[in-house]
Amino acid sequence: MVRLLTVLFFTISALGYAQNQQLFEEATTFYNDGEYQKAADNYLKILDNGEHSAALYFNLGNTYYKLNDIAPSIYYYEKALLLKPYDQDILNNLNFARNMTLDAIEPLPQSAVTKLINKVTSFLTFDQWAYIAVVFMILFVGFYISFYYFRFSTQKRIAFISSLVFLVFTLCAAALAYVQYDKFKTDRPAVVFAEQAPINSEPNNRSQLIFNLHAGTKVKVVDQLNDWKKIEIADGKTGWLLANDIKELKDF
Repeated sequence: MVRLLTVLFFTISALGYAQNQQLFEEATTFYNDGEYQKAADNYLKILDNGEHSAALYFNLGNTYYKLNDIAPSIYYYEKALLLKPYDQDILNNLNFARNMTLDAIEPLPQSAVTKLINKVTSFLTFDQWAYIAVVFMILFVGFYISFYYFRFSTQKRIAFISSLVFLVFTLCAAALAYVQYDKFKTDRPAVVFAEQAPINSEPNNRSQLIFNLHAGTKVKVVDQLNDWKKIEIADGKTGWLLANDIKELKDF
């Protein structure tokens, strides 16, 4: 019975992979032929099948850019960037799409230390930092054990120093993994999908209108109340908008 279920599971997985691969190839053909809406439909079917990848999101971003639909284009480029940080192709195309948006927001200045910390922590994802920490831990244990088995003082000294170095590397990688995970968990980026989204001072239609945002602008969700979400933009301004006016990026 267990063997039958295992075979059935792998058969279904193989069929699902084959179907997604066929959809992907068809979408690529549609894209190359200039049938961008059909390409987008195929890519979205792959998403509906439960597959998520930087390549899939990147292609969706390209497709919506060709359709001159900037909000979903930026949305999918940003999702691709979450899975593959610092990818130059994604960054370049994302910048092209951002140039099509209406809102020109000047980000708050950051200190050199803050920029350095953000650059180091964001260089890898939190799970990648965790894997590196595990590798360093294994090396630390290996050299630490070797210290007891080596006979010569020079070998012992090298093993002991190496174990200390890898212990420090382990702690650093683990700390970066924690910082990046905490940031990933608390940070809620989103993209405005409404053509014009009014930002109010309070979560109701009776409150004062502070400013407007337009399709494609990236925001950060900081709070939520019923059908309203409080957002913050790059220059530090905050306000409330209807939840349906934006789509959060971390929905996979």
